[in-house]
Amino acid sequence: MTSGLTRLRSPVKSGHGRLFKHTVPGRRTALTRVVSAPDGREIAVEEWGVPHGFPVFLLHGTPGSRLGPVPRPMVLYQHGIRLITFDRPGYGRSDRMTGRVVADVAADVRLLADLLNLEDFSVLGRSGGGPHALACAALLPGRATRVAALVGLAPAEAEGLDWFEGMAPSNTREYLAVRGQGRLASARLHSIADRIRANPAQYVASLYTELTQSDRCVVLQAGMRRMLLETFREAFRTSADGWIDDLLALCAPWGFELGDIVAPTMLWHGANDTFSPAGHSRWLAGRIPNSTIVVQSGSAHFGAYTVLPDVLAWLSRPAARPSERL
Repeated sequence: MTSGLTRLRSPVKSGHGRLFKHTVPGRRTALTRVVSAPDGREIAVEEWGVPHGFPVFLLHGTPGSRLGPVPRPMVLYQHGIRLITFDRPGYGRSDRMTGRVVADVAADVRLLADLLNLEDFSVLGRSGGGPHALACAALLPGRATRVAALVGLAPAEAEGLDWFEGMAPSNTREYLAVRGQGRLASARLHSIADRIRANPAQYVASLYTELTQSDRCVVLQAGMRRMLLETFREAFRTSADGWIDDLLALCAPWGFELGDIVAPTMLWHGANDTFSPAGHSRWLAGRIPNSTIVVQSGSAHFGAYTVLPDVLAWLSRPAARPSERL
């Protein structure tokens, strides 16, 4: 399989940044836009679906990249969705932002929305992207009209929550490492990232031992496996910096108050999730005023991909009562 990203000989320049030819095997060929933030960082952005449709920012997992996994084009067109994805700092083609906290993502989303002339939009975060989506809800009131966090995490200091209860050993090791080992954790994660970059298929295969039966059914689908390979390869295009900084940010104070979220917020979790246990969403639901929680029996972490069509339909509705369910 090729890397999937090929730089044009002469990148197209515009007021919205440089463009790179982007080939997604089995899906499409498009352009990745690289824009500059006020602090000089470059941010890689991708768009999917209906060019002038309802805008939804999709914030990828940990680790992850702008390449997805994303819904099938048919799903986006059915719901009239203009899906916008981008690499968080340190992932893919986006420059690192040392010392970032979860709240910092809101400034990047605001910048991209301004560049794309979007007055308002919805935000969808998956797994490690869930807390980042909640940051946008808290810090961009009036612009983030609806927010969904799928299989997300609660803050590390969540009072009354056993943060690691029900969590898979691999995830537990990663979070404990960044909490207490500093440089040792960084060296270990860089080594893992090097192996994933060299052979992403082996990494995906290694996940199987910790997957529930329902998750295995999702991951074994050919299209899903292809998207996972693409996103992991791109996530570690240059280093493990994005992954390490994500873990550090998720384990540190997030930099915003959950009580400040006023937009209708959907929290979805698979009841059998072992990567980010459902107790995290239950805890969040008790602290976000305008939230609705759905805990789906028989589903786990990767079940978040199967509910995307329903979640996108909910996100594209006009802002209304928070009690609306999927």
